[in-house]
This record gives sequence, structure tokens and C-alpha cells, in this order.
Amino acid sequence: MDVCKTRKTAAINLIVNSEIMILKKEFDEVCARSIKMIEDAGIFITKKDKENIKAADFGLSQLKKEGVQILTLFETDRMACKILVLLPNQTEPEHWHPPVGDDPGKEEVIRAIAGDLFFYIPGEDTIKHGFIVKGKENCYTMRHEVVLSPGDQLILPAGTKHWFQAGEKGAVMYSFSTKVRDTLDQFTDPNVVRETIIRY
Repeated sequence: MDVCKTRKTAAINLIVNSEIMILKKEFDEVCARSIKMIEDAGIFITKKDKENIKAADFGLSQLKKEGVQILTLFETDRMACKILVLLPNQTEPEHWHPPVGDDPGKEEVIRAIAGDLFFYIPGEDTIKHGFIVKGKENCYTMRHEVVLSPGDQLILPAGTKHWFQAGEKGAVMYSFSTKVRDTLDQFTDPNVVRETIIRY
């Protein structure tokens, strides 16, 4: 059954499922692995950077399958730069950055740094290297595959629906963008909850 066909699953989960969270142990492990991947990619990060890296599971409670690790390098009222890390075969759920008032929405440029990185955007179905998360065919509707090797860049205009995934090596990338309003991002999966809840 495709869990993305209805919002009923999300509503039930939010009301009765106390397991919509990740353990602090898993959070710390994933962040530590991501820090090592960043450093192995040749990027120097400070002690403060290492303390600031975050892992997002989007309320789906399967961080190593659906999630992303984020290190915000800077964020102003007009622009931002982040390092994003995906573990091997980890997928960030399909989403888009909607307009806000007179702002058309966040425009983003991705630059691959290391590993295997596959982006999925509007266009002809060309998916070859990646895969759809099992049971979530309707949550991942963009099937036009763009393979990014280290040094490759991809421009995502505001409002572009997209998702991305790492191959067996995992992936490290830069995200350069206009003003960030992550809490307003829209997701195809109705079960997504923007806040990551950690159980200590």
C-alpha cells in the first residue's frame, strides 16, 4: 500500500504514535558520520561547525533511509550557504519552496562535492541510478534523473519540485540559496513533519 495516497496516516500518527522520533544515539551517530564525510571531502570545519550540524528525519522515523544532515555555514535575510550530507542510499523527501508574499520562493544552487548524487526534477522519466523508497511511489513523483559528479552544479528555480538521493558512497554537497524559509517548504508526502523530535 502506498502510504502517500492519504493524509489519514499522518493524522493517526500524530495523535497516537509515540514512535515519531529518533533516538539521541542514532542522531549523534549520523551526525558523526556526516562530519567525517565532510572532512574526508577536504572541507575544513571548525569545532563550532561540528556542534551545529543537524540531522532531519522529517518526522518519518527512518533517518538513514529518508533524511538529510545539514550544516548551515551562514544565513542572512537575503542568502544562505549550507553543506548537505546524505549517507549511502539516504533520500531527502520530495519537496518544493513555495512563494511567500512578493517573494517567488527560495532559489537554490546545488554543487556536488563528493560521492554519488542523484537529483530528481520535472521532466521525462529517466530514473536509472536511484530508486523510489519502497511503498512510497506517490511520494516521489519527479522521475527525471540528473546525475551530479563532484564539481557539477544544478540550479533549482523557485517552486521547482525535487528530491535527491545518494548512491553507495553517500554524498556531500553545497547548497547556495536565496532567503531560507525551511518551515514553509511543501512536501508530497503527507506524513512529513518538519520538526525532528529526539528521544533522550
